[in-house]
Amino acid sequence: MKVVETGLPGVLLLEPRVHQDARGFFFESYNRRAFREATGVATDFVQDNQSFSVRNVLRGLHYQLPPAAQGKLVHVVAGEIFDVVVDVRRSSPSFGKWLGTTLTGGGHRMIWVPVGFAHGYLALSEHAIVMYKTTDFYAPAEERTIAWNDPALAVRWPLEGAPIVSEKDQRGSAFRSADCFD
Repeated sequence: MKVVETGLPGVLLLEPRVHQDARGFFFESYNRRAFREATGVATDFVQDNQSFSVRNVLRGLHYQLPPAAQGKLVHVVAGEIFDVVVDVRRSSPSFGKWLGTTLTGGGHRMIWVPVGFAHGYLALSEHAIVMYKTTDFYAPAEERTIAWNDPALAVRWPLEGAPIVSEKDQRGSAFRSADCFD
């Protein structure tokens, strides 16, 4: 597995070894030992989530606070997304900074989103299937949402008109008043 560091400390892009031939391809989407050796992150995942989105659906920016804070290992099974991660750790030198990257089902690249980061994505293809592993269970009482279009963050989403956003995400809080990590 190849690990690429990003401009946000702890956020990593992972490129697994893909075995391809005339029949198609095979790769390990997750191997605890290989993940730990490649990233230095010792974690156990407790939940797998999968979402299906049509073009221009925007999900996020979501995170959970302690005691149910989540790290996420995200990959696209089919289609293409623009994936966004925002540092919500007040003590971090990159607090309030964001990273956007394109992930595709055919590219097999994954992103590790550690605890302390908000996460969201925009479906760029006709359909997109996204899977992600989490380090803690979904806890609605601890979940927070930052407005995807908050001008303080100025995320440059590659939108084609107005995005399709859930009611919950439409009510996302402003970054400056969001509950953040210390």
